Amino acid sequence: MHEIVCPNCKKVFKADEAGFADVIKQVRDHQFDEELQKQLKLVESAKANEAKLNEANFKNQLQAELAKKDALINELKAKSNLDLAEKLAAKEMALAELKAKVEKAELDKTIAVNDAVRKTEKELNNLSNELKNKENEKLVLEKTLTEKFSAEIKTKDEMIKMKDQEIDFRKDLKQKLSTKMLGETLEQHCENAFNSLRATAFQQAYFEKDNNAKSGSKGDYIYKECNEDGVEIISIMFEMKNENDGTATKKKNEDFLKELDKDRNEKNCEYAVLVSLLEADSELYNNGIVDVSYKYPKMYVVRPQFFIPIITLLRNAAINSMQYKTELALVRNQNVDITNFEENLNTFKKGFAYNYNLASKKFKEAIDDIDKTIKQLEKVKAELTSSENNLRLANDKTEDLTIKKLTKGNATMTAKFEELKNKGE
Repeated sequence: MHEIVCPNCKKVFKADEAGFADVIKQVRDHQFDEELQKQLKLVESAKANEAKLNEANFKNQLQAELAKKDALINELKAKSNLDLAEKLAAKEMALAELKAKVEKAELDKTIAVNDAVRKTEKELNNLSNELKNKENEKLVLEKTLTEKFSAEIKTKDEMIKMKDQEIDFRKDLKQKLSTKMLGETLEQHCENAFNSLRATAFQQAYFEKDNNAKSGSKGDYIYKECNEDGVEIISIMFEMKNENDGTATKKKNEDFLKELDKDRNEKNCEYAVLVSLLEADSELYNNGIVDVSYKYPKMYVVRPQFFIPIITLLRNAAINSMQYKTELALVRNQNVDITNFEENLNTFKKGFAYNYNLASKKFKEAIDDIDKTIKQLEKVKAELTSSENNLRLANDKTEDLTIKKLTKGNATMTAKFEELKNKGE
């Protein structure tokens, strides 16, 4: 038996050979393990040192590689920074150019907008001024038209008055005078109309009755006018005709044209004018001035109200023609070719005839308008007269209306009035 002392608790254990062998084995194994652990630690320490060495070497190598890479990176970075700076500079330059272009575009846009605004404002001002001018023109036109229409209305009123006077004159002539006296009165009417203007408009004119009947016939009046040199400007043979409704045979204007043309030629008159009240219902002669030159040269038929206008018209045309004649005579005296002057004179005559026809047409249209206006006014007058008569009759009926008439035959109302009468008593 072997005794074993515990190294820790100092307790003594007894062990047989087998147990002792196991303990020895355990001790040995423990020592081996300790040695093994010691050796392992040495190995681990060596490995650790080697690892540290390797790590240091690796770190050194890595640092060297990193240094190389850093250098390369720095180099690349420097190169990149240079390229980037160049590109950035180029971009900044391009940006500056673009900015300049944008600024220029903005400036151009601002200038264009300002120009457009100024142009628009100018156009607006022009339109405003034009509008104001149009408004002023409108006002002036309205004023002018108002004055014109007022004058036309006044003129028409005067014409209506003259027409009424003429109607009254004709009615008076037809009622009171014979055919011969009608003619004589019309002559007096024309003579008075001419004499009223002789001192102002016809100072150089001759207007007298035709008393020369050597050829068997004569006209009623001869009109002649000379210039300051005594040269005859115009001459007109006048015949005045009228008739009474009671005349057995109604005469026509054409019945006197041949004799009038004969008298004009015998008395060496340039024009012939028949002042007539014949054919009172004729639309042709009621238009005013009728040119009958297609039958007899330089002959006209007029109503009495156009006696003065026909003289004025023919006289003014003759004065203008006289100027050409004077110039033509002067040229002839100077032995100059006058072909062109004669052509111009003929052109003037044709132009005068054309303008006269137009004037005559307008005159006829004006007379038509006046006649229409007269008819309308007569219609209005008749309607007003009828209205006045109806109003007068209504007023008479109102005045004739009494309580007595209203209650006549009404027993109830009669009883009421009797009751009121009794209460009053």
